[in-house]
Amino acid sequence: MPDELQNPGEKAEESGQYELTDSQGKGTGQEVTSIEGKTLPPTPDHNQHYKLVDPTKHKNS
Repeated sequence: MPDELQNPGEKAEESGQYELTDSQGKGTGQEVTSIEGKTLPPTPDHNQHYKLVDPTKHKNS
């Protein structure tokens, strides 16, 4: 799943850090934190997407 791009306005499929990518899927270095099921924020430029780069790790209770 980390190679899959998501559009702004879509619900995050997993909690974690999402890197902003350009129109060709190349990382920009900017990241946002999102929670599973929450809407990904708008991007600064048209044709940008998000890529999950660091999923949240849950500790076992």
